[in-house]
Amino acid sequence: MSQPSLQVSLLQMDIAIGEPERNFENLSSLLNKAISAEQKPDVILFPEMWNTGYALEQIQELADLDGARTKQFISQFCLTHQVNVIAGSIAEKKVDEVRNTIYVFNRQGELIADYSKIHLFRLMDEEKYLTSGDKIGLIEIEGIPAGVMICYDIRFPELARTIALDGAKILFVPAEWPHPRMHHWRTLLMARAIENQMFVVSCNRVGISGTTEFFGHSLIIDPWGEIIAEGGEEEEIITASLQIDDVDQVRRKIPIFEDRRPQLYGNSNLVWFE
Repeated sequence: MSQPSLQVSLLQMDIAIGEPERNFENLSSLLNKAISAEQKPDVILFPEMWNTGYALEQIQELADLDGARTKQFISQFCLTHQVNVIAGSIAEKKVDEVRNTIYVFNRQGELIADYSKIHLFRLMDEEKYLTSGDKIGLIEIEGIPAGVMICYDIRFPELARTIALDGAKILFVPAEWPHPRMHHWRTLLMARAIENQMFVVSCNRVGISGTTEFFGHSLIIDPWGEIIAEGGEEEEIITASLQIDDVDQVRRKIPIFEDRRPQLYGNSNLVWFE
Protein backbone atom coordinates (compact mmCIF):
# COMPACT_ATOMS: atom_id res chain seq x y z
CA MET A 1 0.00 0.00 0.00
CA SER A 2 1.42 3.35 -1.05
CA GLN A 3 2.13 5.77 1.77
CA PRO A 4 1.43 9.51 1.55
CA SER A 5 4.01 12.15 0.82
CA LEU A 6 4.64 14.72 3.54
CA GLN A 7 5.33 18.38 2.93
CA VAL A 8 7.65 19.59 5.71
CA SER A 9 8.67 23.14 6.60
CA LEU A 10 11.60 24.04 8.85
CA LEU A 11 11.60 27.38 10.66
CA GLN A 12 15.29 28.25 10.72
CA MET A 13 15.13 31.14 13.19
CA ASP A 14 17.31 33.41 15.26
CA ILE A 15 16.81 33.09 19.02
CA ALA A 16 17.13 35.96 21.49
CA ILE A 17 18.89 34.52 24.53
CA GLY A 18 16.87 34.92 27.70
CA GLU A 19 13.98 36.73 25.96
CA PRO A 20 10.93 34.46 25.62
CA GLU A 21 8.63 37.33 24.55
CA ARG A 22 10.79 38.20 21.54
CA ASN A 23 11.12 34.54 20.63
CA PHE A 24 7.38 33.89 20.76
CA GLU A 25 6.81 36.93 18.53
CA ASN A 26 9.44 35.81 16.03
CA LEU A 27 8.11 32.27 15.99
CA SER A 28 4.56 33.51 15.44
CA SER A 29 5.68 35.55 12.45
CA LEU A 30 7.52 32.60 10.89
CA LEU A 31 4.61 30.25 11.54
CA ASN A 32 2.25 32.61 9.72
CA LYS A 33 4.62 32.77 6.75
CA ALA A 34 4.97 28.98 6.65
CA ILE A 35 1.25 28.29 6.78
CA SER A 36 0.55 30.91 4.09
CA ALA A 37 2.86 29.26 1.55
CA GLU A 38 1.42 28.23 -1.81
CA GLN A 39 1.87 24.59 -0.82
CA LYS A 40 0.71 24.28 2.77
CA PRO A 41 2.96 22.14 4.97
CA ASP A 42 1.80 18.93 6.60
CA VAL A 43 4.46 19.20 9.32
CA ILE A 44 6.35 22.20 10.75
CA LEU A 45 9.56 21.86 12.80
CA PHE A 46 11.39 24.48 14.94
CA PRO A 47 14.94 24.61 16.39
CA GLU A 48 16.09 23.55 19.86
CA MET A 49 15.46 25.70 22.99
CA TRP A 50 13.73 28.36 20.89
CA ASN A 51 11.88 29.92 23.82
CA THR A 52 14.91 30.90 25.92
CA GLY A 53 18.09 30.00 24.09
CA TYR A 54 20.96 28.85 26.26
CA ALA A 55 20.37 31.30 29.10
CA LEU A 56 21.18 28.49 31.49
CA GLU A 57 22.10 30.61 34.50
CA GLN A 58 18.57 32.07 34.45
CA ILE A 59 16.82 28.97 33.17
CA GLN A 60 14.89 28.26 36.39
CA GLU A 61 13.19 31.66 36.09
CA LEU A 62 12.79 31.64 32.30
CA ALA A 63 11.63 28.08 31.62
CA ASP A 64 7.99 27.49 30.66
CA LEU A 65 6.25 25.98 33.72
CA ASP A 66 4.84 22.60 32.61
CA GLY A 67 5.17 23.97 29.07
CA ALA A 68 1.78 25.63 29.58
CA ARG A 69 2.34 28.70 27.42
CA THR A 70 3.92 26.73 24.61
CA LYS A 71 1.25 24.05 24.65
CA GLN A 72 -1.60 26.55 24.50
CA PHE A 73 0.03 28.59 21.73
CA ILE A 74 0.98 25.66 19.49
CA SER A 75 -2.22 23.72 20.13
CA GLN A 76 -4.35 26.66 19.01
CA PHE A 77 -2.20 27.19 15.92
CA CYS A 78 -2.47 23.53 14.90
CA LEU A 79 -6.22 23.46 15.42
CA THR A 80 -6.74 26.71 13.52
CA HIS A 81 -4.60 25.70 10.54
CA GLN A 82 -5.02 21.91 10.61
CA VAL A 83 -1.28 21.21 10.62
CA ASN A 84 1.07 18.93 12.55
CA VAL A 85 3.80 20.67 14.54
CA ILE A 86 6.95 19.27 16.08
CA ALA A 87 7.57 22.24 18.31
CA GLY A 88 11.33 22.21 18.31
CA SER A 89 12.34 22.01 21.93
CA ILE A 90 11.83 24.35 24.84
CA ALA A 91 13.15 24.85 28.34
CA GLU A 92 10.34 23.16 30.28
CA LYS A 93 10.13 23.51 34.06
CA LYS A 94 8.69 20.72 36.20
CA VAL A 95 8.71 21.53 39.93
CA ASP A 96 12.42 22.30 40.52
CA GLU A 97 13.77 20.59 37.39
CA VAL A 98 14.21 22.00 33.88
CA ARG A 99 14.27 19.75 30.85
CA ASN A 100 15.02 20.32 27.17
CA THR A 101 11.74 19.02 25.76
CA ILE A 102 10.01 18.51 22.40
CA TYR A 103 6.20 18.59 22.09
CA VAL A 104 4.41 17.01 19.12
CA PHE A 105 0.92 18.18 18.12
CA ASN A 106 -1.47 16.78 15.52
CA ARG A 107 -3.81 18.62 13.17
CA GLN A 108 -6.51 18.73 15.85
CA GLY A 109 -4.21 20.57 18.25
CA GLU A 110 -3.76 17.54 20.47
CA LEU A 111 -0.46 16.93 22.23
CA ILE A 112 0.38 13.42 21.05
CA ALA A 113 3.96 12.99 22.31
CA ASP A 114 6.83 14.61 24.15
CA TYR A 115 10.53 13.84 24.41
CA SER A 116 13.20 15.26 26.73
CA LYS A 117 16.82 15.27 25.57
CA ILE A 118 18.63 12.15 26.76
CA HIS A 119 22.23 13.21 26.16
CA LEU A 120 23.19 16.51 27.82
CA PHE A 121 25.99 18.50 26.17
CA ARG A 122 28.84 19.20 28.58
CA LEU A 123 30.47 21.79 26.31
CA MET A 124 27.50 24.06 27.01
CA ASP A 125 27.12 23.00 30.69
CA GLU A 126 23.71 21.44 30.08
CA GLU A 127 24.33 18.80 32.74
CA LYS A 128 24.76 21.53 35.38
CA TYR A 129 21.37 23.14 34.78
CA LEU A 130 19.14 20.61 33.03
CA THR A 131 17.73 17.18 33.85
CA SER A 132 18.07 14.51 31.18
CA GLY A 133 15.15 12.56 29.78
CA ASP A 134 14.69 8.83 30.27
CA LYS A 135 12.62 7.67 27.30
CA ILE A 136 13.14 7.33 23.56
CA GLY A 137 11.25 9.69 21.24
CA LEU A 138 8.95 7.51 19.15
CA ILE A 139 6.03 9.28 17.48
CA GLU A 140 3.54 8.89 14.63
CA ILE A 141 2.76 11.57 12.05
CA GLU A 142 -0.13 11.02 9.64
CA GLY A 143 0.09 7.30 10.39
CA ILE A 144 3.83 7.25 9.59
CA PRO A 145 6.17 5.95 12.34
CA ALA A 146 8.88 8.47 13.15
CA GLY A 147 11.32 9.50 15.84
CA VAL A 148 12.61 12.65 17.48
CA MET A 149 16.05 13.49 18.86
CA ILE A 150 17.65 16.75 19.96
CA CYS A 151 20.98 18.16 18.73
CA TYR A 152 23.77 16.32 20.64
CA ASP A 153 21.70 13.12 20.47
CA ILE A 154 22.80 12.64 16.85
CA ARG A 155 26.32 11.80 18.03
CA PHE A 156 24.93 8.56 19.49
CA PRO A 157 24.23 6.19 16.59
CA GLU A 158 22.75 3.54 18.87
CA LEU A 159 19.84 5.87 19.69
CA ALA A 160 19.00 6.48 16.03
CA ARG A 161 19.33 2.75 15.30
CA THR A 162 16.96 1.90 18.15
CA ILE A 163 14.42 4.33 16.72
CA ALA A 164 14.83 2.82 13.24
CA LEU A 165 14.48 -0.74 14.55
CA ASP A 166 11.17 0.30 16.08
CA GLY A 167 9.94 1.11 12.56
CA ALA A 168 10.63 4.84 12.18
CA LYS A 169 10.82 6.13 8.62
CA ILE A 170 11.58 9.76 9.51
CA LEU A 171 13.88 11.23 12.16
CA PHE A 172 13.15 14.82 13.23
CA VAL A 173 16.01 16.75 14.86
CA PRO A 174 15.76 20.27 16.32
CA ALA A 175 19.15 21.76 17.20
CA GLU A 176 21.33 24.66 18.27
CA TRP A 177 24.54 23.53 16.54
CA PRO A 178 27.28 26.17 16.32
CA HIS A 179 30.38 27.02 14.35
CA PRO A 180 32.98 25.67 13.90
CA ARG A 181 31.43 22.18 13.79
CA MET A 182 29.37 22.41 10.57
CA HIS A 183 31.26 19.46 9.07
CA HIS A 184 30.21 17.29 12.00
CA TRP A 185 26.60 18.48 11.72
CA ARG A 186 26.24 17.61 8.05
CA THR A 187 28.24 14.38 8.21
CA LEU A 188 26.48 12.97 11.27
CA LEU A 189 23.02 13.71 9.90
CA MET A 190 23.82 12.13 6.55
CA ALA A 191 25.28 9.10 8.33
CA ARG A 192 22.13 8.67 10.45
CA ALA A 193 20.07 8.73 7.24
CA ILE A 194 22.31 6.28 5.34
CA GLU A 195 22.85 3.73 8.08
CA ASN A 196 19.16 3.67 9.06
CA GLN A 197 17.72 4.16 5.57
CA MET A 198 15.27 6.83 6.67
CA PHE A 199 14.56 10.51 6.10
CA VAL A 200 16.35 12.88 8.45
CA VAL A 201 14.69 16.29 8.92
CA SER A 202 16.81 18.66 11.00
CA CYS A 203 16.19 22.28 11.97
CA ASN A 204 19.10 24.36 13.30
CA ARG A 205 19.06 27.95 14.56
CA VAL A 206 20.97 30.96 13.22
CA GLY A 207 22.36 34.07 14.87
CA ILE A 208 24.84 34.90 17.61
CA SER A 209 24.47 34.15 21.31
CA GLY A 210 27.25 35.70 23.39
CA THR A 211 30.41 34.59 21.62
CA THR A 212 28.78 31.59 19.94
CA GLU A 213 27.70 31.80 16.30
CA PHE A 214 25.08 29.42 14.92
CA PHE A 215 25.22 28.58 11.23
CA GLY A 216 21.78 27.25 10.31
CA HIS A 217 22.17 24.85 7.38
CA SER A 218 19.01 23.02 8.35
CA LEU A 219 18.86 19.82 6.35
CA ILE A 220 16.31 17.49 4.81
CA ILE A 221 18.00 14.22 3.80
CA ASP A 222 16.55 11.24 1.98
CA PRO A 223 17.05 7.53 2.87
CA TRP A 224 20.03 7.31 0.48
CA GLY A 225 21.75 10.08 2.42
CA GLU A 226 21.21 12.62 -0.35
CA ILE A 227 20.43 16.21 0.70
CA ILE A 228 17.14 17.30 -0.85
CA ALA A 229 16.97 20.70 0.87
CA GLU A 230 19.43 22.81 2.87
CA GLY A 231 19.22 26.22 4.48
CA GLY A 232 21.80 28.97 4.42
CA GLU A 233 23.03 30.99 7.41
CA GLU A 234 20.12 33.44 7.75
CA GLU A 235 16.55 33.16 8.97
CA GLU A 236 14.44 31.34 6.42
CA ILE A 237 11.85 28.63 5.90
CA ILE A 238 13.13 25.44 4.27
CA THR A 239 10.59 23.13 2.65
CA ALA A 240 10.58 19.77 0.89
CA SER A 241 8.25 16.90 0.10
CA LEU A 242 9.09 13.50 1.58
CA GLN A 243 8.08 10.53 -0.57
CA ILE A 244 7.62 8.01 2.21
CA ASP A 245 7.62 4.99 -0.12
CA ASP A 246 11.30 5.76 -0.80
CA VAL A 247 12.16 4.33 2.62
CA ASP A 248 10.74 0.89 1.79
CA GLN A 249 12.39 0.92 -1.63
CA VAL A 250 15.83 1.64 -0.17
CA ARG A 251 15.39 -0.94 2.57
CA ARG A 252 14.45 -3.59 0.01
CA LYS A 253 17.38 -2.72 -2.23
CA ILE A 254 19.99 -3.01 0.54
CA PRO A 255 18.38 -5.10 3.31
CA ILE A 256 20.64 -4.07 6.18
CA PHE A 257 18.06 -4.76 8.87
CA GLU A 258 17.63 -8.35 7.67
CA ASP A 259 21.42 -8.81 7.53
CA ARG A 260 22.11 -7.59 11.06
CA ARG A 261 23.65 -10.12 13.48
CA PRO A 262 22.92 -8.57 16.87
CA GLN A 263 23.81 -11.79 18.69
CA LEU A 264 27.46 -11.05 17.83
CA TYR A 265 27.52 -7.40 18.82
CA GLY A 266 27.84 -7.80 22.60
CA ASN A 267 31.13 -7.49 24.50
CA SER A 268 31.08 -11.21 25.32
CA ASN A 269 31.87 -11.95 21.67
CA LEU A 270 34.94 -9.73 21.44
CA VAL A 271 38.17 -11.58 20.67
CA TRP A 272 41.50 -9.82 21.06
CA PHE A 273 44.47 -10.98 19.00
CA GLU A 274 48.03 -10.31 20.08
